[in-house]
Parts: sequence; structure tokens; C-alpha cells
Amino acid sequence: MLKRFVLILLVVFSFGFSEKLFAQDPEFTQFYANPLYLNPAFAGTARCPRINLNYRNQWPNISGTYVTYSASYDQHVDKIAGGFGLLVTNDKAGQGTLTTTNISAMYSYQLNISREFSMKFGFQGTYFQKSIDWSKLTFGDMIDERRGFVYNTNEVPGVSKKANVDLSAGILGYSKRYFFGAAFHHLTQPDEGLIGPSKLPLKITGHAGAVLPVGDKGNETYISPNILYQKQQDFQQLNLGVYVVRGAIVGGLWYRNQDSFIALIGFQQHFFKVGYSYDVTVSKLTNATAGSHEISFSLQFECKPKKKKFRTVSCPSF
Repeated sequence: MLKRFVLILLVVFSFGFSEKLFAQDPEFTQFYANPLYLNPAFAGTARCPRINLNYRNQWPNISGTYVTYSASYDQHVDKIAGGFGLLVTNDKAGQGTLTTTNISAMYSYQLNISREFSMKFGFQGTYFQKSIDWSKLTFGDMIDERRGFVYNTNEVPGVSKKANVDLSAGILGYSKRYFFGAAFHHLTQPDEGLIGPSKLPLKITGHAGAVLPVGDKGNETYISPNILYQKQQDFQQLNLGVYVVRGAIVGGLWYRNQDSFIALIGFQQHFFKVGYSYDVTVSKLTNATAGSHEISFSLQFECKPKKKKFRTVSCPSF
């Protein structure tokens, strides 16, 4: 029992965060540059085929760094009265000690409430696999009081992989000038435990924003104030931000939970978008983490002329 207790503690601390945070989802701070990850109801909202690629390196100065990759594809299809999407994410924690891969398929149904307002209802099914590299872990019986970690451990590695299925849903309401939505990830709270049972907690996301033109018509300048709230078990996060768009250039600034500021710069054309953001940590971890870096890239393809009944979402690009 003592060895098992030491094993659990070492696994937790080798990842660099507490047990409560152990079950948290990885996050992207360019929220709208990864729309399917934010809310499955965003599937097909651009109407034409769209590809999004995202990379995040969180706290690179800490040895147990967290690196997350994401790739998605989505489009609207008239025959199914909505959009479909595919999303793949890969998250590596503790320098690859713990790896989680998710493969998701989603469908969103579009309902036009009036000439000015539409809603979308999204559904998501996910297959995920979590794996641990036991060779990267260290245990108490490997320590020499003078020379450090020099011995081989007598611990027998446990389960190295765990796979399961997960379900999520989302809703989105929008007009030409404003939008709001909510997402509910991990509705079934599947077991993801590698050392005994461990349910993946429900994550609730709420987001809203507006698009406000500035100056004369045709100058392609607007500001977009936004709010985003997330809760997963005991973890809560509130993000307040604003985007400023002038032509092809996008700038953004977010404030998050007395923890960090997020600064963003992006460039967008009709068929592609690229953005970079940096999380400036303002807590006691400021000097230790080196912040967080995130890069996004999006391709927007052409398709047949849209029908009048379809309305795209006028939300920020990043």
C-alpha cells in the first residue's frame, strides 16, 4: 500500500500539477481560431469547406511542459440540413509522459428563427486514448541519499493505455451583429483512469460577443467585445476580451481570471488566416513559466454560391 501511495504521488507531481487539475482539458486561447474545439455547434458555420490547424506550447520554462496540437475540417451540407466536422487533438504533458489523443466527429443542425436570427444545435462523439510512458517516471526506491536517482525500480508498471468513448453537445445563436453559445463536453463523464477509476468531469462553456462597425461603411474596421466562461469540476475560468479588426489585420487582448493577459496579432484574407498569441502570466508563476505560445492557421475553400436561407456567423477569426 505504501508503494502504491508513493506511485500515485509521483505520477501526479511528475506532470507538474495537482490531482484536481489532472483531469482538466487542454485549452486554446485563440478560441475562435479553433471553433470546433470550443463548441460543436460551430460545425459548418463558414458554409464552405474549412481547415483549422492549431499549436499551443504552455509554460515552456517548466520541465513538465504541455504541448497541444489540433486539426479540424468542417463544412455545411444542404442535404443534411446542417454542418459536419472532424476534429483531432493530441496533448502531451510532462515531456510526453502522459499523452492524450482525441478523434471527434460532429454534426450541427441549423434552424433559421427569423430573417435576422439563426440557431445551430451541435452533437459530438469522441473516441479518446490516454497513455502513459512508465519509463519516464521516477520512484522512491530509485533514490540514493547521496547520488540521487541511480537505482532501478522494483515497481511493476500498471496499465499503459486507456481508451473510451465520450459525448458532447452545444448550442449557438447568432445574427449579423451578435452571437452567443454554450457547450457541454463529457456528458457521459467516461472513465479515463490509468491507476484506478477516474471519471472525466463535465466541462461547461458559455461564450458571447458582438461585432460593432467603426466609422463609415466600407472601411472594414470593427471592434468585437467578447466574454467566455468555463467550468470543469472545481476549476472555473472567466475570460474578458476585445478584438480590433482593420482590413486584413486583427489585434486582440484578453484578461483571464487574475492569472494572465492574452495578446494576439493575426492576418486574414478571404482564403486563409494566420495568428499568433502570447499568454502573459501575471501571477506568482510569472518568471517560472515563460508564458504560453499559440499559433493558428486556417484555410477557407471556395464552394457553390450560397442559398439565401443560409447565414454565416459573424464572430472573430481568432
